[in-house]
Amino acid sequence: MKSKLFKLIGIMSVLMILSLPVKAQDDFDPPEDDIPVDGGITLLLAAGVGYGAKKLRDNKKMKKEKI
Repeated sequence: MKSKLFKLIGIMSVLMILSLPVKAQDDFDPPEDDIPVDGGITLLLAAGVGYGAKKLRDNKKMKKEKI
């Protein structure tokens, strides 16, 4: 148990040290060409809701058939 904890702490500390030099770029030129992401996220969310509804309906059918 202790060895797993020490390995985890060691891996996490190495990852944290390696991520220190990474910095975000926030100095952009004034004419920014931003791309809207909202449309894609909305479609993915709708697809996920539809897939979840289908799975629930299929599970209810399977339970009715077993009884």
